[in-house]
Amino acid sequence: MSSPRLETFRTMVARQPDHAMARFGLATELAKLGEHAEAVEHYTQYFAIHDDEGNGWLRYAECLHAIERTDEARAAIARGIDAATRYSHGTLVADLEALQDSFD
Repeated sequence: MSSPRLETFRTMVARQPDHAMARFGLATELAKLGEHAEAVEHYTQYFAIHDDEGNGWLRYAECLHAIERTDEARAAIARGIDAATRYSHGTLVADLEALQDSFD
């Protein structure tokens, strides 16, 4: 499946593979289209080049859970809670905790 936005992000990443926001955008578009495994790859690369504040970890955890990698999703949630706490994003901490609770 493809979309104009997806193709735009693919082009951006091809031109600048270390551009964190392009990588994040590509991962997010892939997730929206249900391409969770590929999204996971791009979120992983995004985390290698950017100190995420928690939102990326939430989206990453959702993708991992969607492809039945729940233990890794739980670890991502823990990283997300740490990041969101560090950046004082209380609402995001609550969202991550709610996602964690939904796994049980």
